[in-house]
Amino acid sequence: MKKVSVIGAGTMGNGIAHVFAQAGHEVTLIDISEKGLEKALQTIEKNLDRMVAKEKISNEEKTAALKRISTSTDLKSGVSKADLIVEAATENVDLKLGIFRLMDEASPASCILATNTSSISITRMAAATSRPDKVIGMHFMNPVPMMKLIEVIRGYATSDEVTASVMSLSRKLGKDPVEVNDYPGFVANRILMPMINEAILTLHEGVAGVEEIDTVMKLGMAHPMGPLQLADFIGLDVCLSILRVLQDGFGQPKYAPAALLINMVMAGKLGAKSGEGFYSYTPGSKDAVVAPTFRKK
Repeated sequence: MKKVSVIGAGTMGNGIAHVFAQAGHEVTLIDISEKGLEKALQTIEKNLDRMVAKEKISNEEKTAALKRISTSTDLKSGVSKADLIVEAATENVDLKLGIFRLMDEASPASCILATNTSSISITRMAAATSRPDKVIGMHFMNPVPMMKLIEVIRGYATSDEVTASVMSLSRKLGKDPVEVNDYPGFVANRILMPMINEAILTLHEGVAGVEEIDTVMKLGMAHPMGPLQLADFIGLDVCLSILRVLQDGFGQPKYAPAALLINMVMAGKLGAKSGEGFYSYTPGSKDAVVAPTFRKK
């Protein structure tokens, strides 16, 4: 799988392109926005610069990785020679189904079609193609260049050969793949999102404030980041989307998203990417938490 196409140049897409290019693959990064592609390349270069500064890679390795990445705003031509495609578009079922139909039509018959979805059914996406045996989930963690885990999710029809190939490839990227089956939320988000949702309910009920809830989980449970700050980092709209997938998939009220989360998303308070969620953020940064700005509404 030397030639890899990545669809979506956002936070996850540019991170996925980064790790494949760094591992020696020829990467085509595809997005509908030329500006988005330019921003993605800048982000990749900045992240590679950090690795050079920390002496994890050499300057020559950084240059070589960047040379392996090309960009395209044309999905069909961008996947026409791919051995593997990783779809990393917005977590929207209809959007992903449309992309998978195009991927199936435009890519070689031997190409593996993967998705970075954090919760949507692999089997459902596979059904939109003529090759369900070659459709698989590759759920990378954020930030992709740093996090070791990849959830490798088998759809109902995913073949043993494709699964073994993707597991092996993941290890060659320097990652630790874990094979899981196709149920709503898989493993990571089936466990994580109810915890985040419970933290939001705890806040809304006035049990404790933003910093207090996050501090309890960091100091008491050894979490590197509190659940409310983590929700901001993931994106509150993404958290809401995943909870709705869980609620629809299992039909159980315990997965119903907190009303506060729904209201914040409707108000455009999406977390770090919008500059405000449970915390406020300096413009252009996802790291610098200024102060909790939450007001009970």
